[in-house]
Amino acid sequence: MTEPHDDLDAYALELDQAHIFHSWSAQAPAHAAAVSIKSGLGTRVWDYAGNEYLDFSSQHVNVNLGHQHPALLEAIRVQSQLLATISPPTANITRGEAAKRLAAIAPEGFNRVFFTNGGSDANENAMRMARLYTGRDKILSAYRSYHGNTGSSIVATGDPRRIPNEFARGHVHFFGPYLYRSEFWATTPEQESERALQHLRRVIEAEGAQTIAAVLLEPVPGTPGIMLPPPGYLAGVRELCDEQGILLIFDEVMCGFGRTGEWFAFDAFDARPDLVTFAKGVNSGYVPIGGVIIDDPIAAHFNDRVFPGGLTYSGHPLAAATVVASLDTIASEGVLEHVRDISENHLGPALHALAERHPSIGEVRGRGVFWALELVTDRATREPVPAATMGRIRAGLVERGLLPFVSENRIHVLPPCIVTPAEIAEAMEIYDAVLTLELG
Repeated sequence: MTEPHDDLDAYALELDQAHIFHSWSAQAPAHAAAVSIKSGLGTRVWDYAGNEYLDFSSQHVNVNLGHQHPALLEAIRVQSQLLATISPPTANITRGEAAKRLAAIAPEGFNRVFFTNGGSDANENAMRMARLYTGRDKILSAYRSYHGNTGSSIVATGDPRRIPNEFARGHVHFFGPYLYRSEFWATTPEQESERALQHLRRVIEAEGAQTIAAVLLEPVPGTPGIMLPPPGYLAGVRELCDEQGILLIFDEVMCGFGRTGEWFAFDAFDARPDLVTFAKGVNSGYVPIGGVIIDDPIAAHFNDRVFPGGLTYSGHPLAAATVVASLDTIASEGVLEHVRDISENHLGPALHALAERHPSIGEVRGRGVFWALELVTDRATREPVPAATMGRIRAGLVERGLLPFVSENRIHVLPPCIVTPAEIAEAMEIYDAVLTLELG
């Protein structure tokens, strides 16, 4: 029970500072949460003081169908009254229907799903499957990547958060394509693709192809900056893997389920993975769930071999019910089509127009409702805007009623898939005002 309190907003922040140990953060009061959230609806949330915010972060890029979607809430209500929980070895129709729907939207030949609690352990178990299936040890992944915070997933992650957590073995990193800050002196997308693929080929050769179980990639890297793969890159990675008997794992945790206007981000590119990991947008995060969609030959490998992995809440019925409701809603409400229209006719043009007004925006990139503004002090040198300025930008956006996703020198623009043109226009006014104040 909540104790009576005159100022619930202050009380929420007080509780947070006193008792919550935050992820990726120092724990002193100066680093504590600055916003409390009491309720939400659609693309908006409210704090305990009644202040309203546009959620253009989709929380952790997971609330694809927005806050409090009635179909997902009803699914939770119905399932909770029927069966709140059941152990993984038990057959359950809700769990089975969730897996069936996931198999239906995956490429042909994917018929089995291993459910996990979220994206980190989805990647953890996909890597485990790859190692057991191939008999090899190493996993290759990009430096500009984020794959989670469990033992192997954080080491597979390329960004610096892995460095204090490098306790897992067998991980090797390479540079993926990123034309705006090319590691390969490329000047065109085609050059970037060709040279990034040659770099990956050399890493495979130098590490010994016979030691590599899988390449783990986000088809569109999210946390590192919403970097669309240049033409031919994903298909080229697939070809390299096929040449050497290496599996290809696509991490769709952040970029899947409508975020790019497709069921899976890789659907827009000519590449078929061997394993697909998912979480977040599969059910908008209403109940924690993730998993691995498994190509038939890999699934068959374990027909008479024990898969040495499992989780108490694998395929939790409340979570599975929200997966069924979410995938059905995305299909019945035309969410993918809506996202494509929003991207092509509203969000994309609005962000490019914003860049025309602000020289501090060095590049606009993205698709669907998955965009990034890269902020620079000088377009010629591409010097990143410093961290202190980005902190003020973030605070300014919140003060004006927008919850942002700010990473390094970037503003990631990540509204729910159900965002409207009017809400995009409202957000653009806020971005415009803050950028004008902080960067001129």
